[in-house]
Amino acid sequence: MDAPRLRTALLSWYDANARALPWRAPPGAARRTDPYFVWLSEVMLQQTTVPHATPYFLNFTRRWPTVRDLASADDGDVMAAWAGLGYYARARNLRACARAVAGDHGGVFPDTEAALRALPGVGGYTAAAVAAIAYDRAANVVDGNVERVVSRLFAVEKPLPAAKSELAALAATLVSEARPGDWAQALMDLGATICRPKSPLCDRCPVSFACAAFAQGDPEAYPRKSPKADRPRRHGVAYLLRRGGEIALVRRPPKGLLGGMLALPTSDWRATPWTDAEALDVAPVVAAWRDAGSIEHVFTHFALALRVFVAEGDVKEAVWSGDLSALPSVFLKAARAGLDQPRAPRGAAPSVRDSSR
Repeated sequence: MDAPRLRTALLSWYDANARALPWRAPPGAARRTDPYFVWLSEVMLQQTTVPHATPYFLNFTRRWPTVRDLASADDGDVMAAWAGLGYYARARNLRACARAVAGDHGGVFPDTEAALRALPGVGGYTAAAVAAIAYDRAANVVDGNVERVVSRLFAVEKPLPAAKSELAALAATLVSEARPGDWAQALMDLGATICRPKSPLCDRCPVSFACAAFAQGDPEAYPRKSPKADRPRRHGVAYLLRRGGEIALVRRPPKGLLGGMLALPTSDWRATPWTDAEALDVAPVVAAWRDAGSIEHVFTHFALALRVFVAEGDVKEAVWSGDLSALPSVFLKAARAGLDQPRAPRGAAPSVRDSSR
């Protein structure tokens, strides 16, 4: 591998083709990107795409332009602004990290990987990204795009995820000491726009001359991947209780899946489907519940089939809202399914239990 030639070729390509992103400084800029912007964007981009994350980033930085502003924000406001990005533990870590930077570091992110990794919720990848992109440290930034590029450059036969450490070690041999921040972003851009998972644009690739997978004639075969295990399936029931133009919401417990988020009341999620009788027995109130069908949602480790029951009525200890924007995707799907149902005839008023689940 002619690493110097590869670096020169890729950085020249990046200088001419870098994506214009709201959290990024242009190639070769004397002023680096605000570390708050780098950190925030990288947390958002975990498990989602640039087009999906961009409006969230713009909204966050408009409402909370500095890490101090985010640190002092209301927890509920941050969770609501995060709704739709998924992986809600990241939103909880976001608040904890912002408060640590504001309280322990004077509102300034540390400039070394080691110090960045000591912040709440900051792992090795995010620490390397902030160190390289914001502070131009020679850090080895390896995301999924970089893994794909490196696996093809070296034709790594070991499948993912077992190959992660090998791919990281190979990526480390290529890091540019002269322009480490631009190098990290150049590799990311190459993977996102040229060295794509499917139908890579090898005829436009600035480093195809160094690519072992291209030389073999089948770059799409890399990275090798282990067979996926079957995703377990769970079943639950969501309850949409309507009162005028509002619906009843609950705040989920702070820990666990979708922790701290507003949600529809639900049954437990279990391995077997719920019967009508079981679903009505655990409903949050006694009401004229009607079956509104089912929705499907896929989480990282399991798939969920969620039956939706809808009724009109009232319930204590609920958050009544006509705004669905703060709901996580799974409950947004369920709410829309319930709201598509016509209202019950007049005179079918439910009785209400004294407490809610």
